Amino acid sequence: MVTTNEKTAPAATTTSADLHSPTHHPLEAGHPLAAKPWMYRSRHIGPIYIPAYASPPFQLGMVAVVCFLCPGMFNALAGLGGGGQFDATTANNANVAVYSTFSVVGFFAGTFANRMGIKLTLSLGGIGYFIYIASFLSYNRNQNSGFPIFAGALLGVCAGLLWCAQGAIMMSYPPEASKGRYISWFWMIFNLGAVLGSLIPLGQNIHSSSGNVNDGTYIGFMVLTFCGAALAWFLVDARQVQRADGSHVVLMKHPTWQSELLGLLETLKTDSWVVFLFPMFFASNWFYTYQFNVVNLARFNVRTRALNGVLYWLSQIIGAYIFGYALDISRVRRSLRAKAAWAVLFIITMAIWGGGYAWQMQYTRAETSAEDYVKMDWTSSGYVGPMFLYMFYGFYDAAWQTCVYWFMGALTNNGRKLTNFAGFYKGIQSAGTAIIFRIDALKAPFMNEFASCWGLLAGSLLVALPLILMKVRDTVPLKDDIKFSDETMEEVMPTVTHDHEEAKVH
Repeated sequence: MVTTNEKTAPAATTTSADLHSPTHHPLEAGHPLAAKPWMYRSRHIGPIYIPAYASPPFQLGMVAVVCFLCPGMFNALAGLGGGGQFDATTANNANVAVYSTFSVVGFFAGTFANRMGIKLTLSLGGIGYFIYIASFLSYNRNQNSGFPIFAGALLGVCAGLLWCAQGAIMMSYPPEASKGRYISWFWMIFNLGAVLGSLIPLGQNIHSSSGNVNDGTYIGFMVLTFCGAALAWFLVDARQVQRADGSHVVLMKHPTWQSELLGLLETLKTDSWVVFLFPMFFASNWFYTYQFNVVNLARFNVRTRALNGVLYWLSQIIGAYIFGYALDISRVRRSLRAKAAWAVLFIITMAIWGGGYAWQMQYTRAETSAEDYVKMDWTSSGYVGPMFLYMFYGFYDAAWQTCVYWFMGALTNNGRKLTNFAGFYKGIQSAGTAIIFRIDALKAPFMNEFASCWGLLAGSLLVALPLILMKVRDTVPLKDDIKFSDETMEEVMPTVTHDHEEAKVH
């Protein structure tokens, strides 16, 4: 049986001019839609509760599915090492192109997202993933490396837009006390895409011991990425989103290109402490090249790489769940939770990468590049140890990403500012990724790549410590969030006293 729940809008009078104003929120008192259009109704289908279409949980779920289908398939392909090819050179060069343009567009993507809106930015961003995977299908047939490199450069532009919009939604839509859970929900659904994406090459190549995947793998990825790009068009605009307590996302009512370019600079001026997180941004994807190419591609055959990919992304789901929910423990003050998260990150950095050092001591690039080198299969003796190490690498990645997003979200609730934070994060992250892919393409020694990963991760945590200690507050007052917007407190503040919807979905 399907039932619907509607929130009652407070009674008030509204002028005709107000009703036609583009800044008037759809559920404000007196608006014709205050009687609840379909997107503002929550539903029950038997015991299953479905949040309202324009609510933060539902919108975040849709964004997670878009990323499940687009970046999730990209990650599944990347996790095979070398884009699923026997030799990683072309994939490395394509990834240099991806992250070079990503780093530039990503840093300034907050301006585009704030001006164009989250929905358009995200939908445009999904297109590049389809074209990128199509380029590897082409390469599998004609060995033309120019197409993957061009597609990589285009994907960098598209991904910069997509990830900026995604970060803004994930950090600015949820209530302040729920940001860890929202981050974990996104990360779990997103990485489920990589899990299922890794099952495609596993099923396609389960009886193969060759070095590269077949055409069917790429075609499967193309179908899924196209669906993801199409789904993004069904999101609602950020201004239409209403939380269960009646509050709205803090935005600019009248953004212009000039206001958003200046807003980018103003963010760095008013929140200059965010630069202490920049090294963590830089390190956050640096280790992917090492894990995918140096660990997975170098040592394992194609079917075992696919299995490793499934386990890696499953471990990410576990890591995101544990860290996301731990970061929202209400019994502990948020400032104390931030310090505890930093300490746990530092401990597992030493423990997991210490185990990685013992593994890396066993082989070199020269050994694994030899023509007669036999790659490890899951039936090989000694496989269990590196399998668990690879799973811990996946767990660690989710822990790192979840904490970085949560740290940013703890600094402000302003959607405009968090969009810029997300752009800084993805831009700087991508600059680091472009550099390490190029280093790997130049055939750097494996141990050098490993040392750069461990050193950057540990060092960036030390740089971030002053911000964690002094700038993460237990709450950010609404009056502080409004300062970076042309909205008023009355337009965005809560209108009901109890968050029924959050209670249900949590």
